[in-house]
Amino acid sequence: MSAASHNLRLSVLDQSPVPDGSTPAQALANSLDLARHVDRLGYTRLWYSEHHAMDLLACTAPEILITRAAAETKRIRVGSGGIMLPHYAPLKVAEVFRTLEAMFPGRIDLGIGRAPGGGQLEAYALRRNRQGPVPDDFPQQLAELRAFLHPEMWSQHADSRGPHPFAKIRVAPDSPGAPQLWLLGSSMWSSVTAAGEGLPYAFAHFFAGHGTRDAISHYQRNFAPSTAPDALQEPYSAIAIGAIVAPTQEEADHLHASVRLLQRRIRMDDRRPVATPEDALRELAAIPSAPNPMFPFTAGSLDQPETEFPRYVVGTPERVRDELLRIARELELNEMIVNTITHSHKARLRSYSLLAEAMGL
Repeated sequence: MSAASHNLRLSVLDQSPVPDGSTPAQALANSLDLARHVDRLGYTRLWYSEHHAMDLLACTAPEILITRAAAETKRIRVGSGGIMLPHYAPLKVAEVFRTLEAMFPGRIDLGIGRAPGGGQLEAYALRRNRQGPVPDDFPQQLAELRAFLHPEMWSQHADSRGPHPFAKIRVAPDSPGAPQLWLLGSSMWSSVTAAGEGLPYAFAHFFAGHGTRDAISHYQRNFAPSTAPDALQEPYSAIAIGAIVAPTQEEADHLHASVRLLQRRIRMDDRRPVATPEDALRELAAIPSAPNPMFPFTAGSLDQPETEFPRYVVGTPERVRDELLRIARELELNEMIVNTITHSHKARLRSYSLLAEAMGL
C-alpha cells in the first residue's frame, strides 16, 4: 500500500518546536533544515503555524519562515498553517502573500484561521482596535482578503451606491497569479464556511480531535462549486494529524512521551519547551493518581481525551502508514498534513524519512 495508490497526498505542518536545553534560534534553524529534508523526500506542501508568546513554539511570523524556506527548497509548496486573520488588516496580508507569490510563483499557500494563536492577553495586545468589544468580522475580513488577492471579485461587493470603495486600491505587487487560499479550523464553523465558499479545507485534528468526522463530512456533503478565481469545482479536504515514526514501537512510544507531557502541560497553560523523553517520563510518573486539593488534576484527567481517531499516530513505519491510510479512507480525504514533534531534531528528520518511504512518496 502507498499514498499514491490511494490518491492521497502527504504534507508537513511545522510549528518550530523548541527542545528543552536549546534556543528558539536553533528551533528556527531546525525548521529550515526540515524544509530542505521534506522537499527532497517528496512531500506535497510545508506549512508553518502562527503562535504567540510561547516558549514551546518559535514560529510567530510564518511569512518570514515561508520566505526563507521557499528560497532554500526546489519543488515543495510552502505556506501558512495558518495566518490568524483577526489580528491583521486583510490588505496587509494580501500584500505579503502576493509578494511571496511573485517571488515563488505557483508554490505559495495562504492558510487562514480565526483562532488567537496564544492566550487572552496576547490576543488583546495583538488587537487591531482596543476600543470596545472584539469585532466578530471574520466573514468580512475573508471577503476583503479574497478580493484584494483577486480584484475582479470586488464586483460581488458593489451595491446601489456603486462599487466597493476598496475596489479603487491597486494591490502591489501587481503580478500574475495569487497564492492558493485555504480555510483552516477546528470547529464546524470553519467547515460550513469553507464549503459555502468553495475553498479547500484543512481540519486541525491533532489539536481538536473531537468533531473531525462531522466537520469533514459536512464540508464534503455541502460543498458548493464556485466560479470564483480562488475556488474549486470539487471539495478538497485535509486533516492535520500528529505522527511519530521510529524503527520499533518501543522507540516510537519512548519519543512520544515528550508529546504526552507537552499536551498535558498545555492544558495547564504551561508553555515550557519540549522535554526530553526521559524527563517527560519522570514528570508523567510523578503526577498523582488520585485528586489532590492542591493539584486538581490526575494522571487520567490530564491525558488527551479519547477521540474517534488518534490525534497522534505512533509506531513503526508500517503501523503508522496503515493507520493513516485507514483514517484517510474513512474520511475520504485528499491529503494528510503530518505534524511531528520530538525533542531530538534527528529523530524528527528520521520520522519524516521513514514515513515517506513507507507511504511510497
